[in-house]
Amino acid sequence: MIKSMLVTKPLHFLILLYVFIWQVCDTVEVGSAMASSGDIQVKELDKRASGQAFEVILSPTAPDAKGEFPLSTPKKKEVSLDEIQKKLEAAEERRKNHEAEVLKHLAEKREHEKEVLQKAMEENNNFSKMAEEKLNQKMEANKENRTARMAALNEKFKEKDKKLEEVRKNKETKDGAEGEN
Repeated sequence: MIKSMLVTKPLHFLILLYVFIWQVCDTVEVGSAMASSGDIQVKELDKRASGQAFEVILSPTAPDAKGEFPLSTPKKKEVSLDEIQKKLEAAEERRKNHEAEVLKHLAEKREHEKEVLQKAMEENNNFSKMAEEKLNQKMEANKENRTARMAALNEKFKEKDKKLEEVRKNKETKDGAEGEN
């Protein structure tokens, strides 16, 4: 594994190298031994105006070195038939409780829907009654106004008829008086 880094000051380089070695040694285990600083080579590359460059080379781990891995899984605790039965009963009880809660929630939701529908129907009925009452009041007012206008027109026509009658009588009396002369 090759890792290159650009460092501006030698002190920074040493700190970074120490941190890098510490991280690598923490992660690379060979059997029970840790990777040593002999496994790492540091080469200085050409100097630059911005600082120095170093190349850190880690030597590969030995092919015959294997980490200690457990070959068998940890043994599980033996569970008795009574414990299994108790767990099954507890699970069944939880399932029943959950089902009861869901049914209760659904019943509450249905009840709320019924209340909302009932309220909407009442408001609709109230609106219909109010609209009908207003319409009846308008129709009654219109009927009264029409009756009053008709009565006024009839009165006006009666007065005109009286005037016409008077004019006829006056004309007849005038014509009758001229015919006598």
